[in-house]
Amino acid sequence: MIELPSGGAGLHSSHVQHNDATFWMTQDAHRKLLAVRAPTTHHFPIPFDGEPRALNDNRVLTLCPLTAHNARALRAAVPWLKPVRLGLQTSAGFGDRLGLATVGHIRALRAARAENLAPIFAQQSIRENARTGRTPPGVLDDATWGAFQAGWKSAVGADADHLKTTDDLDACVAAEYSFYTIDPGEYVNSAADRASATELRHFVDLLPWQELEGTPRDLATRYAGKTVRLETRNLKPETDDLLRAAAKYGRALAHVAKMYRHLTSTSVEFELEVSVDETETPTTHVEHYYFASELKRLGVPFISLAPRYSGRFEKGVDYIGDLDAFERDLAVHAEIARCLGPYKLSLHSGSDKFSVYEIAMRQARGLVHLKTAGTSYLEALRTVAQIEPELLRAIYAFAREHYAADRATYHVSAQLARAPLGDALSDADLPALLNQFDARQILHVTYGSVLNARDATGKARFKEEMMAFLRANEDAYAANLEKHFVRHLKPFAANNPL
Repeated sequence: MIELPSGGAGLHSSHVQHNDATFWMTQDAHRKLLAVRAPTTHHFPIPFDGEPRALNDNRVLTLCPLTAHNARALRAAVPWLKPVRLGLQTSAGFGDRLGLATVGHIRALRAARAENLAPIFAQQSIRENARTGRTPPGVLDDATWGAFQAGWKSAVGADADHLKTTDDLDACVAAEYSFYTIDPGEYVNSAADRASATELRHFVDLLPWQELEGTPRDLATRYAGKTVRLETRNLKPETDDLLRAAAKYGRALAHVAKMYRHLTSTSVEFELEVSVDETETPTTHVEHYYFASELKRLGVPFISLAPRYSGRFEKGVDYIGDLDAFERDLAVHAEIARCLGPYKLSLHSGSDKFSVYEIAMRQARGLVHLKTAGTSYLEALRTVAQIEPELLRAIYAFAREHYAADRATYHVSAQLARAPLGDALSDADLPALLNQFDARQILHVTYGSVLNARDATGKARFKEEMMAFLRANEDAYAANLEKHFVRHLKPFAANNPL
């Protein structure tokens, strides 16, 4: 027996008509299905794989499982579900480590009246994919089904996040991503921050100048002593500042250019973000100017740039630092971006940074890309805590055991000694664990260990039970996501008075 879409407050709000075909999400007793009704003579770009049933009006109803093939067919048949370039529109990336959060993200966009925001529902780094066992095509397919189920009918992007190698690029090109975030962090020479003038000149002499299409002398002729007129101030790079910028970022520039040229050799239509946020020290204004200017000179167009800002953008918690100093710093970065671009400033590790959103929107005048990821996983755990507290206690105890090792690749400062013990909290108090600074970060960075944990028989300790729970309680999960993300999105809404 096939059920009709529930509509109203339910999650199945999809019902799309396009090119004389109708599509909607339905379900039988066991699973969700895609229903496609079309004339018997209709030809889809990619045929759907399912069970066709002839109707009385010379039409066919095909009930399709939610497979990778049918996700590709749906994107080909319904054009707004296929990722496209989003340009300079204010945008937000909704990283989803479990593949079940898109419906809640869309509910939040609507509740915040932020439909003006260009969304990227498919956003996952290669590091995250390795730790979750997912793939670039799978991430995109999960986002497609979620967007379709929620009735999203505007443009979307798909972010292949923190790519480091051409192999990373190829995997995401094959899946037809539209937004590529290049992370050259491994090529940034942080020793330049502490180097002497002699050491800096040595670092610069050793740069791959053939790839950079220049010589060390070009630094002085292009930039040294020249005044860069910004809107409210001037920037005058001195020789030592430029040497330090080149020593620090020269190899990173060569790597970004290599990655960009590899992308241009494919047939994919794309836009580029460059990320240097995961470095040891903040990006100075001279370094930003040098880095962006050199990308332009090398013929590498980019839509957004993620410097490392002043203060601390730690995972899963609000900004840590002096907000006045942050605003002064960001204001200059924004002026440089408008002078050399315009391009957007990207806020990486942007989850839960509620104190900086309005500052970023105001200073960048809407040229902002917000990137979130782990906070949606935390809302999944909040949902578990509310309904299955013993499962959350087990996950949290395991996370505490693995935090010391898992924190190594993340910017976090949580301490086990400050985090409450799960057994010390009542069931009613357990969801509040997701509001405590240290517990949030402990749970945030241990997701890979939790999802990959196995018992002595090789069976998943947590993943299968948690995924089954979230599927059975998808409305509760979506409601938590909606409540949490409204706070993220309201400062970026078009009607927000800045």
